[in-house]
Amino acid sequence: MNANRIHNFNAGPAALPLAVLEEIRDSFLNFAGSGMSITEISHRSKWFDGAINDAVDRTKRLLKLSDKFHVLFLQGGASTQFCMIPMNFLHGDHSADYVNTGTWSTKALKEAQLLGKQVKIVASSEDKDFSYIPKDIKFSNDATYIHITSNNTIKGTQWASFPDTQGVPLIADMSSDIMSQPLNVEKFGLIYAGAQKNIGPAGVCMVIIRDDMLKLAPDTVPSMLKYTTFVSKNSMYNTPPCFAIYTLQLVMKWLEDTIGGLENMEKINREKAQLLYGVIDSSDFYRGTAELESRSMMNVTFRLPNEELEEAFIQEALDNDLGGLKGHRSVGGCRASIYNATTLEAVGALTDFMKEFERKKG
Repeated sequence: MNANRIHNFNAGPAALPLAVLEEIRDSFLNFAGSGMSITEISHRSKWFDGAINDAVDRTKRLLKLSDKFHVLFLQGGASTQFCMIPMNFLHGDHSADYVNTGTWSTKALKEAQLLGKQVKIVASSEDKDFSYIPKDIKFSNDATYIHITSNNTIKGTQWASFPDTQGVPLIADMSSDIMSQPLNVEKFGLIYAGAQKNIGPAGVCMVIIRDDMLKLAPDTVPSMLKYTTFVSKNSMYNTPPCFAIYTLQLVMKWLEDTIGGLENMEKINREKAQLLYGVIDSSDFYRGTAELESRSMMNVTFRLPNEELEEAFIQEALDNDLGGLKGHRSVGGCRASIYNATTLEAVGALTDFMKEFERKKG
């Protein structure tokens, strides 16, 4: 580990690959020979065209996207998608099914309801404090789309496999696990992901949308909230978040050229998760909060015997260069976010600390 850099387990904004940060540093004052920083160049320039087009191309290769999918980079984070999706796809007597697995699912559902759209909660894990992913869900045959959150950062749960929707387009908020493993995109009508958890810095949201979904939007949707606006302009209807897109491009480059693709990324991610869950499961001192079959590979949530020990754990961890381990303010406890850029070395340092902390305090 470089001097002055800690092991970063923040849930978002989160760790970025060191190689990406170093490339940003080295090119920051003179991007691509332009004599300007990436934060200064025109988004209409050949230099930025190269960056955004490479980001799109690498995303398509990594996910093996066919030509019927479009890759967009939008502002407003994943939270703007909560309203943008129903505005584009639900009108007249159209309705949608929502699966509620926690905070972000709940917020997505709320935005659709605020717009007066017809939505149906077909499954929820609220009965057990969102500690699991529902199974055997009965979806509506006439739904325009089905909405899920693939990974739940706060409760530490994740869909191990995606549901059979019988041809109804699946829409997924993948903010916290996009690009963490290979993905069969064909059943998805739309995927969206705020970049700041697993693929870049805050300020850009990746949207992957299928051709047939573009035909659903009525003419009354405002231009800045309509997907066709950004498809027709290569995400540049207005000035896009250039620096965030450039950084995301470098992360896609790192995934493709350094890691070697999503199959390899999944192997690394599973090794990290198994190492961390192994310490939790072999201990009476640490207790995981998610049900076994629903555990997240990205966000490992756990508790200690009492809140005083949790506070001491978080502080002593930070003193040992292990940052970002405090659980979300809505639930407390501890959380280690082990996204793509969090190294196996970092997880090893954390598990060593956990064993020593238990030895001293348990």
